[in-house]
Amino acid sequence: QVQLVESGGGLVQPGGSLRLSCAASGSIFSINAMGWYRQAPGKQRELVATITSGGNTNFADSVKGRFTISGDNAKNTVVLQMSSLKPEDTAVYYCNALLGRLGAVYQYWGQGTQVTVSS
Repeated sequence: QVQLVESGGGLVQPGGSLRLSCAASGSIFSINAMGWYRQAPGKQRELVATITSGGNTNFADSVKGRFTISGDNAKNTVVLQMSSLKPEDTAVYYCNALLGRLGAVYQYWGQGTQVTVSS
């Protein structure tokens, strides 16, 4: 089994910053990529940012220039640094991991952490 544990959510004023961390543990053979998705009330879950084990990153257009993502392959962790936060960034943020094993890829999710941007 694989567990993803997130931390760092909370309440922040518009224009502020937050840092989300996620650590993967358990039966980890190979991490292909880790990242963050978010889901706002009444909306579908959407990609925020991902990073591959090779360091390639992908960002949603709505967060480009404001969010950064970094990963530590040795520690199986990923960090999302969010800056210039807007009310529309309010959502539950989920850590995601794609793990490879014996030619197959498995997807795992964290439990989610609430981010609220409000004055």
